[in-house]
Amino acid sequence: MGVSEISPKKSRLGGKQNKTVIVGARGRMGRMLLGRAAERGLNASGADIPLVPQTLAPACAGARLAIVCVPAAVFKTTLTAVCPHLPQDAVLCDITSVKEQPLRQMEAVWPGYVVGTHPLFGPSPMPGDKLSVALVPGVKAGPREKTLVGDFFRALGCRVFETTAGEHDSAMARIQGMNFITTLAYFALLADRKDILPFLTPSFRRRLDAARKMLTEDAELFTGIFNANPHSLEAVRQYRHMLNLAAGGEIELLCGRAQWWWKDAAKRHSSS
Repeated sequence: MGVSEISPKKSRLGGKQNKTVIVGARGRMGRMLLGRAAERGLNASGADIPLVPQTLAPACAGARLAIVCVPAAVFKTTLTAVCPHLPQDAVLCDITSVKEQPLRQMEAVWPGYVVGTHPLFGPSPMPGDKLSVALVPGVKAGPREKTLVGDFFRALGCRVFETTAGEHDSAMARIQGMNFITTLAYFALLADRKDILPFLTPSFRRRLDAARKMLTEDAELFTGIFNANPHSLEAVRQYRHMLNLAAGGEIELLCGRAQWWWKDAAKRHSSS
């Protein structure tokens, strides 16, 4: 299919009259989305634990869109708690970093419309960051439902593009997953090597600082994402092939391939 840009449309679907409920509103991503929605005057409510009828019923009442922002470990149980309180015509949505598995889980418990999304940024985006959101429609979702979800994220200042679950997960296995695994393997290789400490360079220290949060605070999160992505192991095998080339002395070949990122870089990055 390939990704396709979803252009804004003149529609009542993204207006203030459409209520959005964000489940997991006290989590980092949920709190950020709810805060940005409030700043832009959108009609949004939040729900968080305990996910009991007394709190879910008023939060979900009249919602056209429900965005589930919870960890993968509690995703299925959260869906089971939330779905009975949603209006029949509501669109059920998630923000997880994988799409094939969550889409199956949502469609298994919700007979209505399902649209998967993945905001390609964290809970604290920096000013000037490109805030892109991948949108993956479920089996029943049509233009109306895609517009509803897309309009919500566009109202938050995001660029929205449509893709498939397979294309998304394959790409994220190589971008998000391999960034985690290669960083993890690199610092695991160098662990307990006190003999190298006098030789640390400024560039190594910068890499060490950049990896700290990923490998300490967020290691469990990224491990879960890696394990949930069906394309992760194939990406590792492809990377192993690159390492085999390096072990065979094919450094110039690898340099030539890597330099693709800087050939026509302005043209390529302008379209991303």
